[in-house]
Amino acid sequence: MKKFLFIYALCATALAAWGLRFVAETRRLENNQTALCEEIARYRTELDEEAASVRALRLRCEEYRKLRGEDARRIRELGIRIRRLESTALTATETRTELQTIIRDTVIRHDTLRVFHWSDRWVRVDGRILRDSVECSVESRDTLRQIVHRIPRRFLFIRYGTKGIRQEIICSNPHTKIAYSEYIELERRGKRKK
Repeated sequence: MKKFLFIYALCATALAAWGLRFVAETRRLENNQTALCEEIARYRTELDEEAASVRALRLRCEEYRKLRGEDARRIRELGIRIRRLESTALTATETRTELQTIIRDTVIRHDTLRVFHWSDRWVRVDGRILRDSVECSVESRDTLRQIVHRIPRRFLFIRYGTKGIRQEIICSNPHTKIAYSEYIELERRGKRKK
């Protein structure tokens, strides 16, 4: 009788472990589906900086190799193994600014050259207007801050576990707009996320 109880307890424990793993995998896939369908959320910070928020994808190494083959190839070219990756992030920005400046004439050996200059803390524009063309140099500087944080599950006022992972991106250049962002966290079998 004790053997049957022991076998029953062992089978019940294995079944419970399998069920918990199945539930965790289902939640991961649901979160990935939500992340893929969700648009990037753009907002302005209290310091009037452009910011964006995006939900993270949670992929396994083999899923990453299959779905992000070009990125995986580039990572391997750097000498990094995919199984050693913790996460990858990709952010694309677009800088647009309207400028107005004064054009001044400069005489060079009996020829007039028209030049202009405009700058602020983030963008610098220098140019020359020639007889039949324009030469222009544009420099743009920006700092992207990426913050990755966990979103806890809530029941009434109690916070527990992890509902999802979000990435917040803040750019300091007011002329910059965050066009696209993606954050992928790689998971390994046997390594459970808290």
